[in-house]
Parts: sequence; structure tokens; C-alpha cells
Amino acid sequence: MEDNYPKAYKEVVEILKYVPQESVNKIPKTMIETFKTKMDNNYDFTIDINKKVEELNLLDETRAILANIFRDYWATPHQKERIEAKENYDRQKNEEEKKAKYNSDIFNKRNVENAYSKEQQEQETNNLPIEVKKERFYQKIIKFLQKIFHVGGE
Repeated sequence: MEDNYPKAYKEVVEILKYVPQESVNKIPKTMIETFKTKMDNNYDFTIDINKKVEELNLLDETRAILANIFRDYWATPHQKERIEAKENYDRQKNEEEKKAKYNSDIFNKRNVENAYSKEQQEQETNNLPIEVKKERFYQKIIKFLQKIFHVGGE
């Protein structure tokens, strides 16, 4: 799996050159500096200013970084609310798909109780206390002599 983040940082830095300075100033300086220090300087990326951002051939990582920048620093409160609602919806839908795909319903309460009671019943029958008496050698000899002379409690 290739690490595309250094290339994505380069793309973001190049795109930010064409963004109004007022918007760039809303992004923390440390974040921009991180992009600049961690970007791949050997990666050749140029922007065609005649194309819209959606039409540019950007890496998925670049799109994700720009989406986060927009959500966190440029979006209006109403836009943030809508974006967060969409993200929550997408997460919930993803979880439902995982649940359906991996059939996590096997862990519902009734099945767990049934499985537990069956397991408990098996354990109870298999784990009945068994008294194991280990006789010492001299005890065996004494019992043997008692049997021969018909003496003792047995």
C-alpha cells in the first residue's frame, strides 16, 4: 500500500496558492507548515486554473484533506451542521452494512442467553465434583490384610 500523503500535501500546498489569502489565514499556520515540511518536493504537480477543483485529477487523500479544511475552517455553522449530519449518516449506514455483511445479529441478547444456558448446562454435567482418593502404599497393605483376616470396617 503506497503512502500518498506526501504527494497529497504537495497538492494541497499548490491549491492553497490559488485560494484567497483571507481563507488561507483561517487555517492554523502549524498545519500549513506541516504540509510544507512533509510534502514530496520531487512530486510534479501543477494546477490548471481553467478547471474547477472537481475536475482536477487529485488524489483521494488530497480531497479528504481539503474536505477537512473546509469543514473545520471555512464552512459556515449551517454548512458544518449539514456536513456533520451527512458524516453521521454515512457512518451509521456503514455500520449497518457491516452488521448485515458479518451477521452480528448472532450476538443478540436471546441467542447469547441460550448459548450461555446450554454452555452452563454442559459445564454443570461435565464438572460434577469427583472425589479422587489417593491411597498411600501402606494404606493398601492394611486394607489387604483386613480383607484376609476379615477384620475392620469393610
